[in-house]
Amino acid sequence: MKTYVIVGGVAGGASAAARLRRLDEKARIIVFERSEHVSLASCGLPYYVGGEIAKRSRLLVQTPQGFRSRFEVDVRTSSQVVAIDRANRAVDVCDMRTGRRYRQSYDKLLLSPGAAPIKPNLPGINGPRIFVLRNLPDADRIRSFVKKDGARTAVVVGGGFIGLEMAESLRQLSLDVTVVEMADQVMLALDREMAEFVHQHLRAKEVELILSDAVAGFEERADGGQVVCTAGGRRIDCDLVVLAIGVRPEVKLARDADLTIGPTGGITVNEYLQTSDEDIYAIGDAIEVTDTVTGRPALIPLAGPANRQGRDAADNMCGRKVTYRGTQGTAIVRVFDMAVANTGASEKRLKDAGIEYLKSYTHSGSHAGYYPGATPLAIKLLFAPETGRILGAQIVGVDGVDKRIDVLATAIAARMTVLDLTEIELAYAPPYGSAKDPVNMAGYVADNILRGEIKPFYPDQLPATPEEDLALLDVRTLGEVQRGCIEGAVHIHVDELRAHVAEVPCDRPLVVYCLTGVRSYYACRILQQMGYDVRNFSGGYVLYCAAQHGKMDIPGIDRFHRSPAASPAAGKPPVRQQMPAS
Repeated sequence: MKTYVIVGGVAGGASAAARLRRLDEKARIIVFERSEHVSLASCGLPYYVGGEIAKRSRLLVQTPQGFRSRFEVDVRTSSQVVAIDRANRAVDVCDMRTGRRYRQSYDKLLLSPGAAPIKPNLPGINGPRIFVLRNLPDADRIRSFVKKDGARTAVVVGGGFIGLEMAESLRQLSLDVTVVEMADQVMLALDREMAEFVHQHLRAKEVELILSDAVAGFEERADGGQVVCTAGGRRIDCDLVVLAIGVRPEVKLARDADLTIGPTGGITVNEYLQTSDEDIYAIGDAIEVTDTVTGRPALIPLAGPANRQGRDAADNMCGRKVTYRGTQGTAIVRVFDMAVANTGASEKRLKDAGIEYLKSYTHSGSHAGYYPGATPLAIKLLFAPETGRILGAQIVGVDGVDKRIDVLATAIAARMTVLDLTEIELAYAPPYGSAKDPVNMAGYVADNILRGEIKPFYPDQLPATPEEDLALLDVRTLGEVQRGCIEGAVHIHVDELRAHVAEVPCDRPLVVYCLTGVRSYYACRILQQMGYDVRNFSGGYVLYCAAQHGKMDIPGIDRFHRSPAASPAAGKPPVRQQMPAS
């Protein structure tokens, strides 16, 4: 009879234990978990804090008793593995309730220790009003503090997934919330211009957003309150602080056992999830994985991959030789009314990896426009220049973001091209989608770029004085132009373009834009066939405003949060303001 020992439960470890039992009824399976809960829905913790998940018990996916009765797994909670004796294939365990230490032998060992919240060594960081969120006791402490102390203001340090979920949850508890982020954007998995949609949405929900400023320390006020001090000289008064700076792989146990640690700081594993010791496997947030798009080592702490790794590792521990292909990094987060999702590589990661790419932006409705309630979906697609293979996607919207990102994630995993997206057949009915789904539309636009049928133009290509190096043509309606435009543009409405083509500048390269890039595409096709050197402003005026990084409101942003939005800032009126009657 073989003995399988698993260090850590939660997602990966618990999945591995259940799979091991399904594969080997006779084996002895022992799970050591240092917390009180062997299988916890950690991703639900922010929603429990905010009260959306009312019952604490709903977060307990499986109990030690349940594991024993259904899978005959020996689950030992409040038990921390403190050392690995590789030579004798044994682990040293400390019972955290009694302090007793003992040794447990194994035939195969699986490490699933997860990752710990980053808590930098800053002045005052261990104060009683400063919290992290990793487990259920952490969530209990935050809930209790808010309720008992009557907290009214909070600072969330970090603008990643947990930080934004906590900002929303604390706002739902009627707290005034400030998010402090060291980078110049939240959601670093997104590219900067896509993150701008999130920035404006957060501000519309009355979350104060401080970017490009790091926390330098914490002070306690004389009245018992908290002060957050930033490197930029800010002093933010609040009642509590939630640290959501990120996570760091828990690798001490592996390092002390002389297992190989990779350049990213995670435990090195091979395609079978084996460590440098063939009898020891590792999974989850603690391991270094291969990024399936860039081929580079990466840390990608997500629940989905951890669960799959648990299953694959269990198969391999039983001798099945199942290959783990790597992690793609598909994720989604709700930020108030908005859903924000990404899959594959971002533009930043492709640049860092030296991978060439093309990109497209589309703005489609979540379902048929004539059916009530359609909301915009902003989609960024990244693809290979020669083959059109899809490399990454980012979507921001209100409805339908989840199903579109899942289609694109599947397309990336299957190594599909943008042409495949134009041909993929998706479910359609007016309440759910369009006959040309937003995924199809993203494929059409990207395929046009790939084939050279249209030349794209992006905001970062705008020179400081556009009129000297290129001509800008705005083909929107006069009402749209009056609400805001790119300075120096000539205005001719797309429907009047053929009649007034003589007024289109032809002495310089021409860039055409509209609100989202659709009408300007029509205009480009007209002008191309008349011999103009013309480029389509990808993503249109919406993307232009997003690329201004907070200097301008994104047109239509109110449709992402269903609340009144400020009017966009306007540039100088265009040269041509009104067309004569045709």
